[in-house]
Amino acid sequence: MNILSIGGSDPSSGAGVQGDIRAASALGVNCFSVITAITSQNSAKFLGVEAVSPKTIEMQIDAILSDFKIDAITIGMVYDSDTIRAIHSKLKGKKIPIILDPVIESTTGGVLLKKSALESFRKLLIPLCHTITPNVSEAEALSGVKITKESDLTRAARKLSSLGAKKIVITGHKFAKNKISDFIFENKKGRTISGDRINYETHGSGCTFSFALAYAVASKNTFDGAVKFAKHFTYQSIENSQKSGHGVKITNPGQDKIRKDLSSAIAEFGNLRDSYGLIPECQTNFVYSKQDPKSISDVLGVSGRIVKAGKRLAVAGDLEYGGSKHVATAVLTMQKKFPKIRAAINIKYDQNTVEKLQRAKNKISSYDRADEPASTKNKENSSISWGVERAIRNLRSAPDAIYHTGDIGKEPMIIIFGKNPKQVVAKISKIL
Repeated sequence: MNILSIGGSDPSSGAGVQGDIRAASALGVNCFSVITAITSQNSAKFLGVEAVSPKTIEMQIDAILSDFKIDAITIGMVYDSDTIRAIHSKLKGKKIPIILDPVIESTTGGVLLKKSALESFRKLLIPLCHTITPNVSEAEALSGVKITKESDLTRAARKLSSLGAKKIVITGHKFAKNKISDFIFENKKGRTISGDRINYETHGSGCTFSFALAYAVASKNTFDGAVKFAKHFTYQSIENSQKSGHGVKITNPGQDKIRKDLSSAIAEFGNLRDSYGLIPECQTNFVYSKQDPKSISDVLGVSGRIVKAGKRLAVAGDLEYGGSKHVATAVLTMQKKFPKIRAAINIKYDQNTVEKLQRAKNKISSYDRADEPASTKNKENSSISWGVERAIRNLRSAPDAIYHTGDIGKEPMIIIFGKNPKQVVAKISKIL
């Protein structure tokens, strides 16, 4: 994936283009860059700024767009009207999702967008964007709406929408106690996604959020899924922030390794020859848990399913903690006895598949759903716990797979287990 970052240079690498490059590295994507201004700043103070000439900005954009396929664009610091006009002239009409982060002032107090450029920003950049991601103070400056209560978020978002923004995310509002929330507005409707508040200031979190959102949008996530991903990625980057200077901490982008490993394994599973033939009627889920999980909220899975689309697979849903119930429950139950088992996938039952697994020297166990007591059959998610417990009760080492042959109204199923998603896919690859 290729993402173009248009913005200012930050020598502290906390924000700006350098911050985007760090986020890109954590996400495993290419980051091309167009520098709009040179700032002199560090973690403690802002010393000055010098704009890059409009002609040079235009040449930089031409250089990138004429040579590379760009999947998404982020726009950060634009500083003045000349810069805005140069960017607009090169991006108008482009069918590339643009994430616009209206940075007006730096954490250390420097002016990043002149007041004289606000009108050009509203008229020329906002209509180009797929999503605009202002924080509360930036939303106030651009919309003219003072945000003092939760209902003001809707008023400000409606004003930004009237300027041409298709989707709006007002980041970092604190109207819910002990929470830091993002307000999403699209299709004339607003909603809030909340998370735990971190009680210290960092440099670069806004840039990290907009870049992660661009990545998630380019990855064809639903918009809610894209915002949740960006929020989680940014939260983790703030948690990992480092006090490397005399001022505020600098965000430290880092991919959620569980998410990265599961996403990679799902793609690998989809690329296996004939893997579509393993999808059962109830479809497939693939999960990976945190260490020492307490509930399904500690298990990452697809919020929908992995489905068969002709002779290929499609992921219908987003990767979310708590996104799976049945396969996640199987892993949680397995972990009570075999804590190293953290990943699993359900596939279609077929006796030939069971025999192939056995020939590949996998340890197989099973249970009979006809033996299940009514008390568990009638309780949500109890059947899978009962079945896995029954399949492993006499085992001294973890099985590679557990299957059952179904029951009235219950589809037969095989669940493949592993220490991690890559190991699960490796076991499947040996039977295809």
